[in-house]
Amino acid sequence: MSKELKISGDDFFRAIREILADARQKAASNLNFIMVEAYWRIGRRIVIEEQGGQAKATYGKELIKELSRQLGDEFGRGFSIANLWNFRQFYLSRPSEEKLYALRRELGWTHHRLIMRVDDPKARDYYLQEAAAHGWTSRQLERNIRSGWYQRLINAPEQAEESAPLRPENVLKDPYILEFLDLSDDAKTHERDFETALINKLQAFLLELGRGFSFVGRQFRISSETSHFYIDLVFYNYLLKCFVLIDLKIDKLAHQDIGQMDMYVRMFDDLKRGEDDNPTLGIILCADKDETIVRYSVLSENDQLFAAKYRTVLPSEQELARELEVRHVLDIPTEENES
Repeated sequence: MSKELKISGDDFFRAIREILADARQKAASNLNFIMVEAYWRIGRRIVIEEQGGQAKATYGKELIKELSRQLGDEFGRGFSIANLWNFRQFYLSRPSEEKLYALRRELGWTHHRLIMRVDDPKARDYYLQEAAAHGWTSRQLERNIRSGWYQRLINAPEQAEESAPLRPENVLKDPYILEFLDLSDDAKTHERDFETALINKLQAFLLELGRGFSFVGRQFRISSETSHFYIDLVFYNYLLKCFVLIDLKIDKLAHQDIGQMDMYVRMFDDLKRGEDDNPTLGIILCADKDETIVRYSVLSENDQLFAAKYRTVLPSEQELARELEVRHVLDIPTEENES
């Protein structure tokens, strides 16, 4: 006598859906990479053919123009002159099959087209890994490249070994770009209104904060035996395994702001930090900062406190470069650098 097979309908169909969804995702990923590989090979063939021409510049332009016409006739859209130049540049940015196959298969051609235009090879590799690891859309990737995401990481640190503990320098930025608030840099606002604007655009703010941040609370209260204190914004970073406190300042950084944040961090560590949590970090997010105050304050020797500027408009590459250069020149030498 055969036993009746009993299954849960919901669980069974859910399992089947997961199998199909996984298969479709893998198929889409493989198809993306097949096309990326094809574009790289087209680019290589163009370069090889160009090298056989006598007048390379003229020959290259005419070659791509004619190739675009013929491919368009047979394969339809997608092979414009601009796209063929992109294929050529893509090959030149990674002129070996070893570098081609080191690419992340999760990313499509649009991602690679954006990344290949980044001049710094280290930044290219960073965007490649981060976009794949965190599922950045091409729009998010473009925004992060334009806002100098990699360059804004504190000291633009080298990528640590995967097994090494992540440091705040690998996560925190300076400045933070808050163009999604739709405010001008000279807009006058109150700190509470600024805080409200950030909360209203919390998803965008979390994306700008970067890896591993989750929102904990606004106007978070911590209390001593005699007084109550309110921290503007509190987050937890599950990669750093610590709380991150943010104090908003719409004016220039002042030494009393640093003392206040130092107190907040000490109190939070004492009252709220869990046994498995790393030391709490404090960020003073200010409209501007005097590097002299940064240099000669507790910020220079306390690895739990950070001061970072915010910008409410997307800076140009030149503006961002100047700002980062000033920060680098005025940076405090660490013991490691002095040795």
